[in-house]
Amino acid sequence: MDAVLKDILESPRLHDYVNELQQYLLEEDSKRKAFYQNMRDDEKVEFINGEVVYHSPAKYKHTQLVENIASVLTRFVRKNNLGQVLREKALVKLRRNDFEPDICFFRKEISDAFEPNTMFYPVPDFVVEVLSDSTERIDRGVKRIDYALNRVKEYWLVDADKKFIEQYILQTDQFELAEKIQHGTVRCKVLDGLIIPLKAIFDEDKNEEFLREI
Repeated sequence: MDAVLKDILESPRLHDYVNELQQYLLEEDSKRKAFYQNMRDDEKVEFINGEVVYHSPAKYKHTQLVENIASVLTRFVRKNNLGQVLREKALVKLRRNDFEPDICFFRKEISDAFEPNTMFYPVPDFVVEVLSDSTERIDRGVKRIDYALNRVKEYWLVDADKKFIEQYILQTDQFELAEKIQHGTVRCKVLDGLIIPLKAIFDEDKNEEFLREI
């Protein structure tokens, strides 16, 4: 049992806490409904722990890194008819939060249900977030926790400046760091058989070369 919950259950104020939490969740639900009504196509915005979080425009290095990774994943997934890769503006709806991952993959059994007007997406199998100064705390914090609680199987954190990938694999209800990759190749666990040279992620020319090999 979570230590915080244990303290609440043992408190004489248990009923007061429950009432306060119920009221808070009702208010949060109203905020979430307003968030859905007010979303705009030209904004990258997420709903995190009851608050609307707006993201500033991405830097070129971030955009290119997302493009490099997404291109490789998309080529491999389409070639092997494995499902669907989406990027940035796909709103993933979890139990409490709504995230727009930089890249996410859905296996075919899930993606076959997507329709032209689908706007809210279920839990992905695999998520990639490219770190930035403004998002690193969220990517390493609430997103990493919540993706794991919702059974995302694999999670990558990618650093554009230091050129490394942290590969996390789901273990029960939390992620374990499988490897911090700074050279060589990265072997995707969810997409069996996909082994990507690290240079093909961080270098556009190497990316093009690798795409021709897939």
